[in-house]
Amino acid sequence: MSSLAERLAEVEERICSAAVEASRDRSEIELIVVTKNHSHQLVLDLLELGIRSFGENRDQEAAPKAAEILAATAGLDFNYSWHFIGQLQTNKVRSALTYAAAVHSLDRQSLLYSLVKATADRPKPLDVFIQLNLTDDPGRGGIEPKNLLAFAEQVAKVPSLCLKGVMGVASLDKAPEQDFEVIQQASQSLVSLVPEAKFISAGMSEDFEAAIGFGATHLRIGSAITGNRQY
Repeated sequence: MSSLAERLAEVEERICSAAVEASRDRSEIELIVVTKNHSHQLVLDLLELGIRSFGENRDQEAAPKAAEILAATAGLDFNYSWHFIGQLQTNKVRSALTYAAAVHSLDRQSLLYSLVKATADRPKPLDVFIQLNLTDDPGRGGIEPKNLLAFAEQVAKVPSLCLKGVMGVASLDKAPEQDFEVIQQASQSLVSLVPEAKFISAGMSEDFEAAIGFGATHLRIGSAITGNRQY
């Protein structure tokens, strides 16, 4: 059975290979290791292995884990960050913002309103990605690509939010390249409105190499590195 260090090294090698194939520089791509359903010890182990970006999708789990890591690393020189990558309930916004440096899942008007209120006195703007709805179901979470620019205009006007770009999750019922192409096109459209919002949060354990080929800058990789989750 492979170790955490071996799995991380293998994924890193695959990221580098995919970047070369896409004629991209590895330094353009941030690896976010998704640590949901794992203990804080795994995060500490990953810190020792050089990982500095971590992803969580449930505040109920992330908040106490972030507090444990903060206590365990007190006085140590670890400059790490938490990325909230799941659907964020409006009643969990203030809790999530006590540890999250970025929210990748700004997916609806009500969440935007909550973020505006919760970040009003924030000394540094909160990084946010607009999550796209890549399905034909308007009831699913996310902003439909056709509505992206109208929503982005609202986000860009908020001084306490820093719009970084778009986020998307490829569906399982078709080739991921189809969804990544839509995400890339949405990103290009967004950049025409907000030039600095050039980043793309896309690609997970099963499809990150394809995502790199379509410009992904932030990979959210869990099980390929962390192994089986502890439910």
